[in-house]
Amino acid sequence: MGMKLFYAGQPAANKKRFGIELLILLLLVGCQQPGMGADRPSLLADKVAAEAELSRQLKINKDALLEGSSEQIRIDAATVMLLSEESLARKVLLDVLRDSDNTAARAAICRALKAVKQPIKDKEDFIDPLLEILTSDDDTEAKLAAEATLIFEYEQISKLLEKMVADSSLPTKTRLNTIYALKLQPDMRAIFVLMDTLGCSEAVVAAEAGQALRSLGIPIAEDSKARKQIVDELKRKGKEQFLRDWRIRQEEQMRKLQKELAWWKNQYLLALDKIYDAIADDSAKAKFLEEQLAASEPLVVLWALEKVERWRVGTKSKLPTELGPVLVDLISHQDRDVRLKTAKLLSLMGQLSSAERLLKQLEVEQDSEVRMELFVALGGACYYAFSPNSGLKISPEIKLRTLELAAEYLYEQDPEKVRKGAEVIRKLLEQNGLTSAQVDKYLGLLAKRYSQQKDTADGLLRGELLGAMAGLCAQSVYKTDSARFFGPLFEQALRDETDLARQAAVDGLIYIDKAKALEILRDFINDSSTVVRKKVITLTGEVGTGQDLVWLAAKIGTTPESDTAWQAMLKIFKGSDAAVLSEWMNRFDTANNKAGLTDEQLVSFLEIAERKAVAEDKTQMLKKTRKDLGEFYLGRRNYKRAAEYFGLLREVAETIEEKEAASADLLYVYMKWPKIDAMTQLMSNILLEQDLDPNNIFVLSIDHYLFNPSDSSDPNDILQALIEITPPEPRPMWAEQLKSWAERLGQAKKSAETEENQ
Repeated sequence: MGMKLFYAGQPAANKKRFGIELLILLLLVGCQQPGMGADRPSLLADKVAAEAELSRQLKINKDALLEGSSEQIRIDAATVMLLSEESLARKVLLDVLRDSDNTAARAAICRALKAVKQPIKDKEDFIDPLLEILTSDDDTEAKLAAEATLIFEYEQISKLLEKMVADSSLPTKTRLNTIYALKLQPDMRAIFVLMDTLGCSEAVVAAEAGQALRSLGIPIAEDSKARKQIVDELKRKGKEQFLRDWRIRQEEQMRKLQKELAWWKNQYLLALDKIYDAIADDSAKAKFLEEQLAASEPLVVLWALEKVERWRVGTKSKLPTELGPVLVDLISHQDRDVRLKTAKLLSLMGQLSSAERLLKQLEVEQDSEVRMELFVALGGACYYAFSPNSGLKISPEIKLRTLELAAEYLYEQDPEKVRKGAEVIRKLLEQNGLTSAQVDKYLGLLAKRYSQQKDTADGLLRGELLGAMAGLCAQSVYKTDSARFFGPLFEQALRDETDLARQAAVDGLIYIDKAKALEILRDFINDSSTVVRKKVITLTGEVGTGQDLVWLAAKIGTTPESDTAWQAMLKIFKGSDAAVLSEWMNRFDTANNKAGLTDEQLVSFLEIAERKAVAEDKTQMLKKTRKDLGEFYLGRRNYKRAAEYFGLLREVAETIEEKEAASADLLYVYMKWPKIDAMTQLMSNILLEQDLDPNNIFVLSIDHYLFNPSDSSDPNDILQALIEITPPEPRPMWAEQLKSWAERLGQAKKSAETEENQ
């Protein structure tokens, strides 16, 4: 019964083919009897099995065409069947085109016909079904069919189109659809048909023909004589000129439409921006973005993804959790740009439970760039999931598969892919959970890939590979294994001509063992790379000794790394004993301009020296540092700090002379400040104990000030304050000195006034 139904209704050729296949099938059945060749595979059996497999594939494609979840899936299924050699595939397509109930499938076939690049066998089969669709009231469907007729030469469909547009018995909608099909044809004969249609008695049809001609740049004539002149002019130009003009008009029209489309898209996005920006509540914003992420237009989805990225990167508020599943779903979006943007975004959001979906899409993704971004996002998702306290649970097999993919990328030719592969290996080997064999495998792959790169010109890639290896020596549960694999490579790379490679090698050695690294790197203090020099200097500050101070001091004030060198020296000074500080105090004293130190650097050093002197009870060193600091601040007119240090210096004075010298300096600071109350109090205490002769240290200090005054104080005010001091006992030498100062200041004042009057 089944065979009879299959046979019924088949074309003669197919009936004949069916009979042959039935005979083959009977022979096959016979051959499977004992003694009929069961000891070897039958070629006929293979053929039948292959045809059965084709039928199964056709069933899959047919289901995808009729019920595909997206337009692209339906178009892909139609394309496969269009190019299939199987006759049943062609029958499926023709039957669907004639089925007005499944407009989505019909549209997919029309789009596939337009887009397919390979020649379509027996394409004439599609003429009648496509022209039947022109009778549809659905504008979109009819236009798609009209556009699909461009696969035919005009001669193949001209008579049918001309008959349809001229047949007044047909519905007006059908004739209008036919005019649209004629307008698309790059043939002047189609123009002639449209010119004739201008005289149609049905005004709507005539007007549509006129509109079609105007869109093609063809002038419109009111009477038949004028139309004939236009036709004759077109014929005179000839077919080639017509096609050139037609192509130019089509290109211009395309540019115009593209410009208009871009404008409207931009307007729509601006409108979305205004709506989004007007929403103040985060939950409402998230809801709005969720709606746009579900839009059918990729342009809108990309707009929403951009907003999500800005929210994630550029704001302090946390991205709403409800957007997570929506973003993960977009990994498999039909639009390539949406998948790419989503993958890049998910690479920043490892906390989403996306690893399984990322891997699934990665295994089927065809676009190389999208695949790479999916891989990067997968690496980030695995890294987060296996981090302590992540709260996510994914299969360890996903991590292992990700490492396998990373190894594949590591050995690609594209440097960017190599870099991505190395970075994912670095991330996933930071965490525990691998066997010793697995650890050695991937560390070995990194080392081997770097070794392959050593003799190439791409020093940048070498540097990036070394950077990944250095990262594993810095932060990984397998730091010891990493050091074993990569330590020798880092030492070799110090001779690399590429700065980035040497920089990464320096990092790697430092991460492994700082003290040992410095022993090696002292030979690179004058490396051509500023970055390398600064790394070595910084390392010296951490683990260097007093012997390094000399070469560090040589860089102060003379090289780009001067500040870095000084910071390293300060760290060494802080870790050194007072003897080292004392030695360098003498060096700075004897050096020209304090060895090029800035004020801030000099003070920093003296303060460290002061603390060391106090800690180790080095009195002489302490006196010197406080004296130097007091003079430093006095010279910078920071009288408060100067007074503090001269006061401290007086406290550690061991003799009367030292104490008087410190007090004289303090007195001078009070006068320069001026801090008259403190000055008079100090002088009162001095005069309480002694009279002062002209050679006394305090008299000399006052004399120096009075006749070398600062801008901030008046020497007459200072003298008046001194005069008002009343010692408890007569101090004749002091009184005589006050009188002398008064006379000298008076004379100086008169001289100044005379000079001014002149």
